[in-house]
Order: sequence, then C-alpha cells, then structure tokens
Amino acid sequence: MIIPELPEFLTKLGGADYKGLIISLFTLTAMISRPFSGKLADRLGRKPVIIFGGAVCLICSLFYPWLTTLYGFFMLRIFHGFSTGFSPTGVSAYVSDIIPAERRGEAMGFIGTAGAIGMASGPAIGGGIANQLGLDWMFYASSFFALVAILITLSVKETLKERHEVSWALLKIHKKDLFEPLVIAPCIVMVLAAYAYGAVYTLLPDFGQHLGIHNKGLIFTFLTVASLLVRLIAGKASDIYGRVPVLKVTVGLIVIGMMIIGFASQSWILIVGVSLYGLAQGSTSPTLLAWATDLSHDEHRGRGIASLYISMELGIGLGAFISGWVYANSPANFLLCFAICSALSLIAFVYLLTKMRQAVTVPASDEIELN
Repeated sequence: MIIPELPEFLTKLGGADYKGLIISLFTLTAMISRPFSGKLADRLGRKPVIIFGGAVCLICSLFYPWLTTLYGFFMLRIFHGFSTGFSPTGVSAYVSDIIPAERRGEAMGFIGTAGAIGMASGPAIGGGIANQLGLDWMFYASSFFALVAILITLSVKETLKERHEVSWALLKIHKKDLFEPLVIAPCIVMVLAAYAYGAVYTLLPDFGQHLGIHNKGLIFTFLTVASLLVRLIAGKASDIYGRVPVLKVTVGLIVIGMMIIGFASQSWILIVGVSLYGLAQGSTSPTLLAWATDLSHDEHRGRGIASLYISMELGIGLGAFISGWVYANSPANFLLCFAICSALSLIAFVYLLTKMRQAVTVPASDEIELN
C-alpha cells in the first residue's frame, strides 16, 4: 500500500537523493532478522513469529504520519523491516508443516497467490486513499490491515510439535543458525534474480511518472496481477517437471522483461515489460521456496526458509541501493539500471543450466534431490 507513495513522501521531507534507501534499509533489517526468525520459528513456534511481524507492521504504519525528519523516516524504515523478516518465514514454515511434500510447489503457489492479491490491491487502494484523503489515512489503513492479519493468525492452530520455553538463550545466534548450507543452490539464484525486484520497486514510480503515468500504484497493479495469474500454475508445474526446469524458463523471462522495461519509451511498452516481469517473478518465487523446502531437513525447516529469504533480501537491498545510486534522479540512466538487472538474471540462468546438466548425469534416484 505504501511503497508507491514513499518516494514522494521522502521528497517532501527533503530526501529526494536518497530514494534507494527506501527499499534497501527495509530489506537490510529483514535480512539481519532472518536468522532470528528462522530459529524462533523452529523453537517457539510458527504463530509467534508471524504475529510479531504483523505487530511491527501495525506500529510502524501508525508512526509514519508523525515523521518530520529524514533521520526519523529512515529509522522507522529500518524497524519496519522486521515485519518482512518475521512474518513470511513463519507463514512458509507453517504451510510446509501441513502440506504433503509432493504438493509443496502447488502450496507455495497458493501462498504466493495470496501475497500477490495483497500486492495487487494494495498499491491501488493505497494510491486511491492517498489521492482522496491524504497520505496519513493511507498509513492508518495499512496499520488496520496488519491488525486484521494478526487476528487471523491468532485463530489458527500451532503446527510446531516440540516447542521450547521462552528464554534469552533463544536470541543467541550461533554460526550454524546464520545459514543452511543445504539450500545454497536456490539461494544463489534468488540473490541474482531478486536484484531486479529491488530495482523495479525503487525506480518504477519515477519511471512511470516520466512516461506520463500519474497513478504510480497502477504500474504495480499490472505487475502483481500478472504475478497473481501465474503463481498457481507455476507452483504445480514445478511439482510435475521439477524445480530447476521451471526456473530455467522463468529466470530467462526476467532477463527479457528487464530489457523491455529498460528500452521503454512509451507508457504501454513499460506496462508490457512490467507485466512480463510479473509473470516471471510470480513463477520464480514459489518455485525457489519449494526447492529450498525440499532441500531442508524437517527439524531445520525454518532455518532453510530463512536462509532463502536472507538471499532474497540481500538481492532486493542491493538492487534498490545500487539502482537508486546509478539512477541519480536522471531518466537517462533508466536503461543502464535495468540492463544491470538483466545481466545478473542472465548469470542466474547460466547457473541453472549447469544444474540441468548435473541432473542429466546423475542416477535417477538422485535426480529428485537435485530438482
């Protein structure tokens, strides 16, 4: 709801040159918090982790209207990142607990679809509220939706069977808690592909305005609706054909989509590129999540999922920060920004080709593990 309006909000605070920090600071905190959320999800339960993330979102959204300084804004963005650092980890672990392994890709597609519905409707609703009632009411509406999410979570049953008592020791992060080495392959692909996500969400509001699209949320609606349309199909396809074959196609589409966006000279070309990227991104995310879950041991599933999300936040944060720096408020730099996105996704595509060759050369009994 609030992301499309934040660049303008930051500009009014006098921070037009720091737009790249809107996403990067948020994702930095989310990335740092992942080892904690993964460990707590495996020790305390899935529900507490989800609820904590929702509570952070609720509180932060209430405080945005009261900010009058750049320092306060950026501090709040840092704190707000805990919402993404906790809730998705808990939700993914919760779903993986209750879904059979052979339908895991389809299940992650459902989770992605639910998220895409929020991402599709949020920018349009947020933009509409901001235009009609002002930014303050947009932030309050965001806070209300976070409250509803918390109430829904309170109504479901905890799925973690062996739960530890609450103690300060659970907040001590050891080296083994930082990353799950079994999920290194999907993490590599995620970092390279997620860079484009950070760039897109940082630059699209300005790019759209440059090409005459005044409702900034409309561009994100095209992106997320396209993502919504494909998530269920892609998730199920990865259950049938394997994670790597599906990713080979979807990451290739990211390469193409980024170049179309970069070369866009009219609003309809930008929308075509954004929609293609939405299809690709909507297919890539649930497939990578299912792949990481496949590779994780049951007792460390939260850690495996958290590791993938750390990679996602690293990619998004770098994409947001670097693209904001390269853009430097000059429309002439849009092409370079999205060409970098395309190049990094191409590296991920080549890496997936090597995984495909490995799958061909190993015995059939081992091929399932690779995919």
